[in-house]
Amino acid sequence: MASQAAYLVEKVIGHQKEEVKQDVANFKGVNDSGDTMKALVWQGKQKVEVVDTPKPKIIEDGDVILKVTGTTVCGSDLHLLHGSVIQMNKGDILGHEFCGVVDQVGPAVKNVQIGKRYVAAFQITCGECFYCKQKLSSQCEKTNTNTTAKAMYGTQSAGFFGYSHFTGGFAGGQAEFVRVPLGDVNLLEIPEDVPDEKALYLSDVLPTAYNAVKDTAVYPNDQVAIFGAGPIGQMAGVFAIGEGASKVIFVDTEPRLSAIASRWPSEHKDKLKLVDYKKLSFGVTNKETVVSKLKEICGGRGPDVALECAAGEYAKGWVHWLEMSVGAETDTSEILNEMIESVRNYGRAGVTGVYVGYTNHFNIGSIMQRGIRLIGNGQSPVMKYWEGLLKKIQLGELDPTQMLSHRFRLEDIDKVYYKFDAKEDNIQKVFVETKFSFPRAEGTPELTQL
Repeated sequence: MASQAAYLVEKVIGHQKEEVKQDVANFKGVNDSGDTMKALVWQGKQKVEVVDTPKPKIIEDGDVILKVTGTTVCGSDLHLLHGSVIQMNKGDILGHEFCGVVDQVGPAVKNVQIGKRYVAAFQITCGECFYCKQKLSSQCEKTNTNTTAKAMYGTQSAGFFGYSHFTGGFAGGQAEFVRVPLGDVNLLEIPEDVPDEKALYLSDVLPTAYNAVKDTAVYPNDQVAIFGAGPIGQMAGVFAIGEGASKVIFVDTEPRLSAIASRWPSEHKDKLKLVDYKKLSFGVTNKETVVSKLKEICGGRGPDVALECAAGEYAKGWVHWLEMSVGAETDTSEILNEMIESVRNYGRAGVTGVYVGYTNHFNIGSIMQRGIRLIGNGQSPVMKYWEGLLKKIQLGELDPTQMLSHRFRLEDIDKVYYKFDAKEDNIQKVFVETKFSFPRAEGTPELTQL
């Protein structure tokens, strides 16, 4: 298939010079000790599976082997399931959000200690390059030397756990054990007063939602439209309120909108508005659309800020569906255009949802004529934010468990992917336990066995 073919082409072309060992997306042929673990692996488009596979081992001196005590499923994992992200290979271990207890450390590791609890960032950073010194860790210059990524984007992002060879080919954390390269800079110690059910989400969803709000800039009294009411959108709404937003409008459909309404902070109910896009028209029409509805809600001018927390792979109309199907584009511009057209003149539109490559029918004219600021938020620089967010959790100012809807076992995570993709059982954000997990934190969901 196309995703695997793209990886084969990359192998033929070859990477740039590696400074961190890449393309170890599973440990077959690397660890021949016979020790195995359970892990979720990619088996092809629309197929993931929990299998027994070789455990990771120390490959480089800075490596840490983490015994996973908590992981989760992210909306961006579904892009891998759908085959939307190139350079996947059969047997790749998935998962970019995880926490656990250190099991082994390489000889160069100085700060991370065996037996202590840590959360990993979804990105892998060197801690020394131009971007890492500014804590812009998602753009590390040394952990992803993929040639195709450089050709497509101008330069690569950092390497990511469990997210294709396009982002370095690192084995992920939807597993019982995981190799963390450069462990001293890619792990944050979890304090004793913070359970895994809160600390885990410092790996991605909390910094990503926070970055969407801070990077796009939400100011006091701003009216904010959020496209996508998944966990990142939900927490972006919470953070927008924290920045002083006077109104937060979620654009999505059921059951997501009801999930937001039921979990929204009660003291801010008056600031919440919900827009079901499936009840509205789109394209060239005289009927009510998302754009006209948002302008109506926001006094005729439109929101000050729009945040894209969905993704570019979900086409509404047949034109984009067809163009994506035949490879004429990789992403639809429909949500982007709705954001651009709905915000007020000189408004801001931030893009956090995953966009892979190229899009058609993009309304560049509205950006130029009306002075719209279109901001690519980038993959969130986790290291810039995670210590501050951890402090908010400790002080009781931030409760990540407001996202949580379910708790599952690692053995069932393949089934969770399919349920999440089908929007079954009102799944919002999950906690996935392993055989090494600690007892369930009070007030979090009970275990659901599938």
